[in-house]
Amino acid sequence: MSNKRDLKKTINYICSELFAECVAASLYNGKPEEDNVNALLSSILMIQNDYVSRISHPEPGMETQDYFKDLINNFNKQASEIIDQIAALS
Repeated sequence: MSNKRDLKKTINYICSELFAECVAASLYNGKPEEDNVNALLSSILMIQNDYVSRISHPEPGMETQDYFKDLINNFNKQASEIIDQIAALS
């Protein structure tokens, strides 16, 4: 990532794609429980808000490069967990 703006755009893009995929999966994969779908959608939005806000306010006392590497790794882990949950909707 070259700057914070690009990182924010990437996170917003990934979260919007996850949101759209979750909606599509809920519509086309039979009748999953509405509570599960709503919880998954809200968790996607919470992840997006959390990570975008953390970009603007890095932790004090931590190296900037290490902070952003850790931030990206944690976001990727949570995004893959969301993908697994979307695949499990049925």
